[in-house]
Amino acid sequence: MAPPISLKGKVAVIVGGAGGIGAAAARMFAAEGAHVVITHRPDAEGSTTKADAAAAILATLPGSGHTTFPADVASTPTLVALQKSVDAAYGRCDILINTAGFTKPVAHTNLDALTDELIDQMFQVNWRGQFATIRAFAPMLKASGNGLIVSVSSIAGLNGAGSSIVYGATKAGIDVMTKSLGRALAPEIRVLGVSPGVVETGFVPGRGAEFNAKTAATTPLKRVAQAEDVAAAILACATHLVFSTGSTIIVDGGRAL
Repeated sequence: MAPPISLKGKVAVIVGGAGGIGAAAARMFAAEGAHVVITHRPDAEGSTTKADAAAAILATLPGSGHTTFPADVASTPTLVALQKSVDAAYGRCDILINTAGFTKPVAHTNLDALTDELIDQMFQVNWRGQFATIRAFAPMLKASGNGLIVSVSSIAGLNGAGSSIVYGATKAGIDVMTKSLGRALAPEIRVLGVSPGVVETGFVPGRGAEFNAKTAATTPLKRVAQAEDVAAAILACATHLVFSTGSTIIVDGGRAL
């Protein structure tokens, strides 16, 4: 059965599309007929590592009309430049997916290790960066008449657990932002969040197969998420959850229970 909303010909900008969840979402949206824009952080002078990684993902996408652009969510001018590049290339943006972010494991009991610099950097990337991206693309999304924003959060924003206290705080902030913008941008733009638990992507430094196995054993569905599980929820926001806005969908195998 065809989904209620067709993505054929729509433009989906995936910020952080070179990462695990972003890449999985790019493949799924492209398979549904969308033109996909993958962003990657700008490379240092003389390096093409990040651009090459994005290009490699681009080469795997079905369909046509896909491209990559550099952007750093911690740098608003690069986000404004990204919006201008998308406008010049496509003249439209229908879907914005925020998957960019980072974390650094810090024991919750180690208050001194959670420095001012780390706190500021994590809010700059994980919260301000998402908001600044939305701010840059809101006029294009509104002009589409049926725009959609999906931001990747985390159950750390619900349970206060996760890799560090500040990481959970940034994700709780994304959940609040999703609610606020769901009201503020309606009815032209829907705003949703997707909140995974542990995902097998290598996102958290130092977490490997042993950690995932222990986590799976204490998760009701007895496994950790794959990037495709989260990407499928993002896709559903675009194709099926057409009367939802301001909500965050949990994709954690029941871990938050």
